[in-house]
Amino acid sequence: MVQGNMARIGKLVFLLYVIMTSAAKVTFKMAGIVSTDENGRTFEEVVKRANQDLPENLEFEALYIKMDANPIRSALNLCSEVISKGVHTVVVSKPENSDNSPPISVSYTCGFYSIPVIGISARDSSFSDMTVHKTFLRTVPPYFHQADVWLKMLQYFEWNQVVFIHSMDIEGRMILNRFQSNSDEISIEKVIKYPSGSKDYTSYLQQLDSLQSRVILLSAMQEDADQIFQDAEALNLTGEGYAWIVSEQALNSSYVPEGTLGLKLAHGTNEKDHLQDCVSLVVQTVKTLVNGTLKEITGTPSSCKTTSSTWRAGNTIQKALLNAKLQKGKTGQIAFDSSGDRLNPEYYFQNVQWKNGRKSVEKIGFYGDPKIINNALEIYESKIVWPGKKTTKPSGINISTELKIVTLESVPFVYTRKMTESDSCNWDKNERLCPLVNETTGIKEDYCCWGYCIDMLIQIADMVNFTYSIHLGSSGEFGSYKKVNNTGEKKWNGVIAELISKEADMIVAPLTINPERAGHIDFSKPFKYQGLTILVKKTATESKLDSFLQPFEDTLWILVALSVHVVALVLYLLDRFSPFGRFKLAKNNDTEEDALNLSSAMWFAWGVLLNSGIGEGTPRSFSARVLGMVWAGFAMIIVASYTANLAAFLVLDRPEASITGIDDARLRNPNEDFKYATVRNSAVEMYFKRQVELSTMYRQMEPRNYKTADEAIRDIGSMKLQAFIWDSSRLEYEAGQNCELITVGDLFGRSGLGVGLQKKSPWTSKISMAILKLHEKGNMEDLDNKWILEGRNDCPEKDTTPATLGLTNMASVFLMVAGGIIVGIILIVIEIAYKRHRGLKDKELELARNAADRWRGNIEKRKLLRETWQYIKLMKDREERAEETKRL
Repeated sequence: MVQGNMARIGKLVFLLYVIMTSAAKVTFKMAGIVSTDENGRTFEEVVKRANQDLPENLEFEALYIKMDANPIRSALNLCSEVISKGVHTVVVSKPENSDNSPPISVSYTCGFYSIPVIGISARDSSFSDMTVHKTFLRTVPPYFHQADVWLKMLQYFEWNQVVFIHSMDIEGRMILNRFQSNSDEISIEKVIKYPSGSKDYTSYLQQLDSLQSRVILLSAMQEDADQIFQDAEALNLTGEGYAWIVSEQALNSSYVPEGTLGLKLAHGTNEKDHLQDCVSLVVQTVKTLVNGTLKEITGTPSSCKTTSSTWRAGNTIQKALLNAKLQKGKTGQIAFDSSGDRLNPEYYFQNVQWKNGRKSVEKIGFYGDPKIINNALEIYESKIVWPGKKTTKPSGINISTELKIVTLESVPFVYTRKMTESDSCNWDKNERLCPLVNETTGIKEDYCCWGYCIDMLIQIADMVNFTYSIHLGSSGEFGSYKKVNNTGEKKWNGVIAELISKEADMIVAPLTINPERAGHIDFSKPFKYQGLTILVKKTATESKLDSFLQPFEDTLWILVALSVHVVALVLYLLDRFSPFGRFKLAKNNDTEEDALNLSSAMWFAWGVLLNSGIGEGTPRSFSARVLGMVWAGFAMIIVASYTANLAAFLVLDRPEASITGIDDARLRNPNEDFKYATVRNSAVEMYFKRQVELSTMYRQMEPRNYKTADEAIRDIGSMKLQAFIWDSSRLEYEAGQNCELITVGDLFGRSGLGVGLQKKSPWTSKISMAILKLHEKGNMEDLDNKWILEGRNDCPEKDTTPATLGLTNMASVFLMVAGGIIVGIILIVIEIAYKRHRGLKDKELELARNAADRWRGNIEKRKLLRETWQYIKLMKDREERAEETKRL
């Protein structure tokens, strides 16, 4: 009984497990739209084998139909035989025996219902547009991705300049854009666009012969390539010296010339391998989804009659496939970029050869992703047959040994003089003809050029073995990169524009190497290193009449003068009220004149300060003498300081520059009274423009900049311009020729002068090597001595010896003495006049005193006489009374 119950319980548990697992099982349906029934059966077999390694909650079902070349019928078949079965993912190939029927209708229809589609043969560029083909991925790269491999091939062969020929359709534009976006080191000399389906391409190909590049990249369909190759051969453009690199489609042309290089996608036509890789990728992706967020698949479209186009599960599957990666597939590693295109494809390099009178396409190497393959690029050069049946690689450049040289007048590097009708250039003195075409009138004028750069050019031409013709730049400027006619487009002007437009092959002039120019032209190694400096006119400091007062400020002079009088007053008061002062002791020891009065105290204070010696009238009291010693110490310090500063002001009063260098406040904080400038459209102007800390100076200079350095230097001499900023080599030369000019401050903005060449010019390395050899041999030093250092005037060196004082320096002292003499004479005249005035008064007083004395004497005499008469009278009266008495 118990055993029977246990058996029944076991059956129930098993039934529940079966029900639960069957309810949770996910069935994923894949459809293959293939070229043949054989490939369809292969697709079903691959899916069947994949089910053997799946978990029990997941299984795959497969069905297939054949691809119809008619896009309408293929769309109808898709709806009736695929979508109606609730398919979750579609793998699509191409119709049998047809390479020109891309699965556009399948992509559009599945994209509308959000059903993921994986293409295994469609390589048209239009499928890379995810806005149109929303759910389309592909295990083959588009044709325009060949541009990436072309670039690797060009780098391998060290070709840096090409001619690009492409059709005007979307395929041509896409491959050109892909090439240009990645070709940092490869320049395109010419882009030739042709219309597809033309019967004659001669007019497009004729210009190849006049171009410098001999490496031709061709993107063309097979039908167009047939005609292009025939026309190119008729124009002798496929022979020795040329190198043709063509697209996969063009390589299949029956007229492809011998020596042509091309590519072939590895596994590109193996439909079975691609089907197997698609199944493996989908199985791997769906297993991850089912074990993660996608527990069940619902809402699968089952009819093309519904208008609902949003299948959320389909979008989830498509995004997962886009980010998936199959490491080891039959066709290599499979991954997709953001456009759904195959990443990491492998290509074979192929070379067209003729063997036994028949065309043969030989494999000469391969290319793969370097992240996956160690030897990502390998080319067997020994197997290559080049155009003209050559076994050595062509240079890729049609190098002309007749070069057009453009230069500009810039002393001492290039001197010019206009030729007369009977005149000619002196070749023995290294003068060379350099005509100038007037930019306004178009009239050609003959000039002779010579100088540092011309001597250097002559030596380089002999070393590198080329001939040349020189002309002067018509604009007279090196050039700048500016907007044209207030548009957003920027272009170079000046001689750099001539180089870019190939009107000239080389610029031989003092051309500064800077980043702006290096982005558009090539430079040789520097033939001279220099920096920027500032040229000013020497200014001698004028000796003013009060120059002896310059050591001290006005405030200090006032305080010194005030101190003298204050100290004199205090000395007088201390000695006046001290019990031991001269004033108190004058009654006992000295006369009143020896006492320290206010005048004597003033004389004492000035005498101590000027160290003129002190006579009588010194302080007597201890308190006054202490103050006198302190005042003597003060006077010593003041006099010593004055003497030292006076020596600095007078002895070192030499001609000097008005500014100290680039950091001078008059440059950093400009005003209208101080004008400075450089040359417009020059490297110096560019330097100030790109330096943020110098932006204020750039804005100040911009409206004042000169067309040439010669004009600015003339204005420096006439003081119309206070400072000129330019190349140190030129300004040092000018300062050596004219002693009134001087360069100031340290060098800044250091750079080099180089020869300018066209971008990717074949002459760049040769010219650079020649310049380096000239440096090694000391030839450049000889040129410096000949053109820059020789012929200098013997200008006095600045601050090498102390300056000798002259009358201009000491005139104020002599004037002070003369002023003292004049003041003394005036004072003596005043004293004499005063004395005379006092003498007259004294005489009058003396006369009055004498008159008074005489008057007083007369009165005394009269008084005495009166008294005498009175006495005599009295005596007479007494005698008479005595006689009368006697008589009585």
